Amino acid sequence: MPTQAKIDRVRELKDKLERCTIAVTATYTNIGVNEMTELRRRTRAAGVEFLVIKNTLMHLAADAAHRPQLKEIVNGPTAVAFGYDEPVDVARTLSEYIRSTRSPLAFQGAVIGDGPALPAADVERLATLPPRAQLVATLLGQFQAPLYRLLGVLNGPLQGFGGILQARIQQLESQEAGG
Repeated sequence: MPTQAKIDRVRELKDKLERCTIAVTATYTNIGVNEMTELRRRTRAAGVEFLVIKNTLMHLAADAAHRPQLKEIVNGPTAVAFGYDEPVDVARTLSEYIRSTRSPLAFQGAVIGDGPALPAADVERLATLPPRAQLVATLLGQFQAPLYRLLGVLNGPLQGFGGILQARIQQLESQEAGG
């Protein structure tokens, strides 16, 4: 018979899963208390919740939140980072922590929204994406480039015609001055 504390914990996890834009799972073995405290401080500053969760409770919460794909990436001692804003920020925050501290923390995978479970390699690639503003600017540049080229092509004949008219005006002016 489940205790009320476990029922409340599953309900709390279900709520977090329904609200989050990304859930990243990671193994946390061989991480000391001071390292875990520093990791939680950094993730909290980035707007990310980092929790160590029992697998059975996480499986129950995943089923209750209609995200069974999350169970694929919850194996062994697991911690979950819940992100509520940009999915890339969560992966980047954890990846930067691992890189800067040489932490033994290792990604297991991630679930973005209601999408499929992503393997650890995809989470690493997600962490290397540029910020959203840069991606939007690049995309807009890609959309604008063909329009500018088309404008140049359409403008070419008009510029040529204008050049011909200007040359004719100068020719007529020189004939009037000479004649």
